[in-house]
Amino acid sequence: MSSSGEDFSQFGISVEEKDKLVAEVIRYVLFKSEQSSGCPIKREELTQLITGKNYRQRNLPAFVINEAKLKLSSIFGFEMRELQRSRSSAPQNPRSSQQVTADAKSYILRSQLPADVYKAFVEDENKSHVTALTFVVTSIVRLAGGKINEENLWHQLRRLGLSETDESHPVHGNLKLALEAIVQQRYLHKEKVNGPEGNAALYELAERSLDGPINDGMKEHISKIVNKDITSVDAD
Repeated sequence: MSSSGEDFSQFGISVEEKDKLVAEVIRYVLFKSEQSSGCPIKREELTQLITGKNYRQRNLPAFVINEAKLKLSSIFGFEMRELQRSRSSAPQNPRSSQQVTADAKSYILRSQLPADVYKAFVEDENKSHVTALTFVVTSIVRLAGGKINEENLWHQLRRLGLSETDESHPVHGNLKLALEAIVQQRYLHKEKVNGPEGNAALYELAERSLDGPINDGMKEHISKIVNKDITSVDAD
């Protein structure tokens, strides 16, 4: 079934060719998402995968990607969700600005299973520490107003026993690399900025943290934690 009832014959390809392109996009998305620990997949990568087969029709990539979205949902139970990268509020040079524009759209896979079913049969408990660290770091940034400089971020993390100098944490391993992974997964955006004391790094919530369902879920969890702490203080 077509994603829009649109006749793909306008692209001058057969049913077999169309199905093969859709299957290749699905395969690429599934394997790339697993291999990169859920890092967003750039739309440009999928477009090149399609046009690299010597297909030059302008609207073909969008058509194939939409078909892949439908099959990922109906067959595999995944939502192939598009993320829109927002521009950083920090000053950028022309080169970095062009890069933001070029990488504007990307995709992540989100399970469509009910939360209890996903937790019981799919969730990998061996990766729960990664989720926990991501939640902690992004919560700190969120509570700081959506952005925080590197020094202040590590100051808050050190209060939790997480130091930037620790390269062999018993749970998270190299903590600097663990933080960089959160950036690569687009929960955070890291930018070098010029300050009074020289160059510094600024962390901001990126498109994945700002995405509707994820954003709402994080707000709800933070609210529960804050309210629980307030209730505990009142009880004392």
